[in-house]
Amino acid sequence: MPASKRDQLLATAERLFYEEGFHATGIDRIVAAAGVVRMTLYNHFASKEALVAAVLATRHERFMASLDTATASAVPGQVTRALVDAHGRWLENHSQHGCIMVKAMGEFAEHSTEIHALAVAAKADLLGRLEAGLARDGLDHHDGLARRLFMVLEGSNTAVALLGTQAALADTRAAVDTLLLAAQSETR
Repeated sequence: MPASKRDQLLATAERLFYEEGFHATGIDRIVAAAGVVRMTLYNHFASKEALVAAVLATRHERFMASLDTATASAVPGQVTRALVDAHGRWLENHSQHGCIMVKAMGEFAEHSTEIHALAVAAKADLLGRLEAGLARDGLDHHDGLARRLFMVLEGSNTAVALLGTQAALADTRAAVDTLLLAAQSETR
């Protein structure tokens, strides 16, 4: 079944915003790449800012769904690692040039509190997923562990562009394993 015009616009805008930047990508560029007319875009999105918000929300939903799918079937003791592995697969497949949410926070910090807040909330959701994973693994009593794991995952978002995906993900996994093993040894 062909994608709806709205889905087509979202996919095109997501690709262009990610590759070229939010402010650098104009509406004319998006509609031309999507093969639609400007009015089609405005029939679905009231403004460019509304399109940016929809792109970020849609991408975030896909990301969270990938984490939730990975952790749903994980056994206690392996939930956090399953989440980390899912994060790594996302980087491999969708974020080899950094995190679109971080890009949005940078570009919209001074321009749109709504877009900036949407991106910040997405990061808070990841931290929340880490906290939930640690709870399922019986490690939620380790103060600051979720934040430290979050810092490692956020670092991997940037490291893939510099080190390459495989090296960045191997180092991410090693750092996560070190943190989790230290927490598990304290629990015993």
